[in-house]
This record gives sequence, structure tokens and C-alpha cells, in this order.
Amino acid sequence: MKKLLIILLLISPIHTSQALSLTGIVDWVKPLMPWYEQQPELTFELTDTKGNIFTEKNTRGKYLVVNFWATWCAPCLKEIPAFVKFYNENSDHVEILGLDFEPVNLPVIDEFIERFSINYPLVLYNDNNDSEYSKFGEIVGMPTTQIYNPKGELLHTFMGEISIEDLNKFITPSS
Repeated sequence: MKKLLIILLLISPIHTSQALSLTGIVDWVKPLMPWYEQQPELTFELTDTKGNIFTEKNTRGKYLVVNFWATWCAPCLKEIPAFVKFYNENSDHVEILGLDFEPVNLPVIDEFIERFSINYPLVLYNDNNDSEYSKFGEIVGMPTTQIYNPKGELLHTFMGEISIEDLNKFITPSS
């Protein structure tokens, strides 16, 4: 910790026109910290109800919102309209994946898609996808939503119902 403070003090006199952000400084210092452990890169391959395949590669460049939900979960169902509206307004720079965290068949999910006018991809917990769910970490409650930046880095994990305002805190509009 002392080394980090010394390094920060040494580089702090840098002229303000350099416009270094705290994040930039921390990124520059990270290789000098042997105890720093980089989070492993997220890799996944999920197939939605329409047969589309989503991976860390084809979602890169957009914000990724991964929402773990279940048909029996009241807060999950309450937040679906927010996701629908948010996706309508932001699908050019945001991908939302709704991961149903229960074994349920396609006709039941199709009914939910129609009932809630779901416009974002839904992924079933089935033989194709179940091993991929664990790659997002341990899910201990419903709903759980993870937001990743366009580089694939986890920005935040929400447990419980979220709103459009919550999404807007972490997702910046496209320019």
C-alpha cells in the first residue's frame, strides 16, 4: 500500500492538461502490484428460445445486461416491463439476456413472451445452457441482474428488482 501511495504522489504533479483520470492512473499502476489479481475474462455460449447463439464475442461492443429470473418470482415479473422499455430505447448499444433459472419448457416461456411483450432474448435453463449459467457466478436469489460494459467487464450486480433508473446509472447513452 505504501508503494502505491508513493507512486501516486510521484505522478500527481503531472500537468492537468494531461487529463489523467483516477481510473487511468490505477490501470497504469496495476502491473506494479504483484498482489493484484485480474478477474478472469467471462466466456459463455448461450442459445435463446429462437435458436440464436450469444457469446462474449458477439455481445462485445455493447453493454450486456444478464438478468436471472424465474416464472414463479413476483419481483422478476414486476421488472420485465422496465427491461422491455429499456431495450426498446437502447437496443442499439445494449444487449439484454433474460436467463430463466428454472427447468421449464418452451411453450410456457412463449406464453410469458406474449403476455409481457418481451422484446429481448430469453434463454432457457436446459441441457444446452445449464453449464453456461455457472460462468456468471453463484446466483443466490431471484432476480439477479449483472451489467457488463462494452469491454465485457462486470460493472455491477443487483439482487432484487431493478428499475430503468438503476440501469441508467451504469449504462451511458450511445453517442
